[in-house]
Amino acid sequence: MLTLTLLVGLLPSAFAASSQAFVAPSTSPFVASSNYVGVSNSTLPAPTIVKGQAFDRFIQIWLENTDFATASSSSTFQTLAKQGILLSNYFSTTHPSQPNYVAAAGGDFFGLADDNLHNIPANVSTIVDLLEAKSISWASYQENLPSNTFTGLNFASKNYVSGSGTYTYYYRKHSPTVSYLSVQNVPKRLALHRNFNDYVADLAANTLPQWLFVTPNIVNDAHDTTIDYTSSWLNYWLVPMLANANFNNNRTLILLTFDENSSSSINNQVYSLLLGGAIPASSKGTTDSTYYTHYSTLSTVQSNWGLGCLGRQDTNKTVSNVFSLVASKTGYKNTNVTTIPLTNKSGTIKGPLNPSNLGPWTAPNTAAVCAGGGSVFV
Repeated sequence: MLTLTLLVGLLPSAFAASSQAFVAPSTSPFVASSNYVGVSNSTLPAPTIVKGQAFDRFIQIWLENTDFATASSSSTFQTLAKQGILLSNYFSTTHPSQPNYVAAAGGDFFGLADDNLHNIPANVSTIVDLLEAKSISWASYQENLPSNTFTGLNFASKNYVSGSGTYTYYYRKHSPTVSYLSVQNVPKRLALHRNFNDYVADLAANTLPQWLFVTPNIVNDAHDTTIDYTSSWLNYWLVPMLANANFNNNRTLILLTFDENSSSSINNQVYSLLLGGAIPASSKGTTDSTYYTHYSTLSTVQSNWGLGCLGRQDTNKTVSNVFSLVASKTGYKNTNVTTIPLTNKSGTIKGPLNPSNLGPWTAPNTAAVCAGGGSVFV
């Protein structure tokens, strides 16, 4: 096993999932790590809490490229499911990885069908605009991000798994907001893309924001490894966080999901759990079979805080149902979707980021009805 680990650790990150043995990146998830290039950039200011109807903090943790059945087979995921709500009808939007992250930030993936570096025009709005319009704090925590000003495609750092050479642990394609120039070109917004040493500092200071997106590195998220490896990471990182009041209190809702499945021959169902103190005891260990997609992360946040919307797929009622736990508190009426759309094919959507099927940058639908009752952000 040691020989295999050393060899695999030297392979490029595009290599298929492999059986590396889990190595923790730090002595504890609460301790800064020399395996991350950057030291903490000091802590964020303490947020002013904007009350929501169902939760006051929303945390998304995205893992990579795993079929629903594979995740279901993991004892770690089975144990976590007993602490939360299994979303048994949650689907990704397309293949490959990057368009799913882009969609979760901007309400569309604009035809994107690759993982190359893209900069989306500055007049295209995102969830950041909606949050800031209501003074809701936010940040994106990317595990091996070298600095909070880095906008490159990827970054290699010390291979702490093999102990030899370097490994490309950070990929921009897994950072949902930084592809948008409306975020990237604003220094204050760009600075809110932070690495896990920043996270440790913010957690200790109790200054985590109200909306946060968490991306493990390329081995911890199962992209270059296996469900067993990411299960070990969850036991190392997430399980202790669930018991930490600065991360999870009775007003915290956590979504643990995958960007996409690994099989384009079947529909793009991904294993997804709702966790956190905002879930009533009576709902723990239950299953919600409502049809959801990554666009539901937008509509759910909008509904909870009474936000505006983006006037894109976040207002398409077929693909943007609000998590039932939240809809029951806000009075939002979900759509009963009986025929699940097929989202397992890549490159089929016309758009400005699809060179094989080009389309224009379209304006938001200003007549759309927002899940939060606000207006379309323009």
